[in-house]
Amino acid sequence: MATNLTVSTSEFEEKVLKSDVPVLVDFWAEWCGPCKAIGPHIDAIAEEMSGSARVFKVNVDQEGELAQRYGIMSIPALLVFKGGQVVDQMVGSGPKDTIKALVQKHV
Repeated sequence: MATNLTVSTSEFEEKVLKSDVPVLVDFWAEWCGPCKAIGPHIDAIAEEMSGSARVFKVNVDQEGELAQRYGIMSIPALLVFKGGQVVDQMVGSGPKDTIKALVQKHV
């Protein structure tokens, strides 16, 4: 079972923007079916890539400011951050391998 991957606006800079490894951020919501569908993939990737990358989830209903800051219009939206910048992104659900590859190319 993956640890709590939720990140709040107040923690975002420290945990995501200042990370020394690439970070996958999953923007999601409780009511979003596709978000729930990829949830287990996100958890698995967090465990598999532990040490080489970090993974966090942002609930857009609770952290609307973050969603707005990164122009999130539809979810799930997966953003890869490296060095404090968005270096890759994917909108919509997809297979685990596709999501993992998104992060791996920045490790």
